[in-house]
Amino acid sequence: MEKYDIVTFMSNPAPPIRSLSALLQDLKKDLKGDNISINDLATALHERGIAMLLLLFAAPMALPIPVPPGINIMLATPLLLLTGQQAMGARTIWLPQKIKQKSFARVKLENMIGGIIPWMKRLEVLLKPRLGWITQDGPSRFFGLLGLVMALTVCIPVPLTNTVPSFGIALMSVGFIMRDGLAIMVGALIGTAWVLMLTTAIIIFGPEAFDIVKETIKSIL
Repeated sequence: MEKYDIVTFMSNPAPPIRSLSALLQDLKKDLKGDNISINDLATALHERGIAMLLLLFAAPMALPIPVPPGINIMLATPLLLLTGQQAMGARTIWLPQKIKQKSFARVKLENMIGGIIPWMKRLEVLLKPRLGWITQDGPSRFFGLLGLVMALTVCIPVPLTNTVPSFGIALMSVGFIMRDGLAIMVGALIGTAWVLMLTTAIIIFGPEAFDIVKETIKSIL
């Protein structure tokens, strides 16, 4: 009996993890109606859950485009809520009713997803399941806490300072979706380095640190 079970298991291996681009294509197909609420989006994600929703909110924020003060806080609020839930080990998505009811035109959402897919196709060449223990509950909470700290820096009302921490969150989300612990570690390293740099600059230069950081980012781009 034991031999049969082993043979059966070996002949029926676990299905491979689907690519990010395929998951995003499925999400586009699942969206119905002219307007899509955040609640509709969370429902369509099913088991893809917190990590997938984090990716969708963080990826646009990771673009090196200035975001007006106030808008960055509005966009960062879902990141704060989702990373906070990940840090607490939540298995399902919880959002306040007011945020759930926020809606977007389906066309705009489809365009946003369509813009993300080509980048995901380039990125997924480097992704593969590895260091799986990092995606387990304990480490997942730790990286959720790091993501929460990164999301807090997204709230700083200085143009372009949202780019690096949002990229770190997005890369960690990709790692959790694809079970790639290395991607999670790289995303955490990038985001944490940013937080440490910003904190050090504030301690040394005070309020002028924000102008220094902003000008530094502009010179790089």
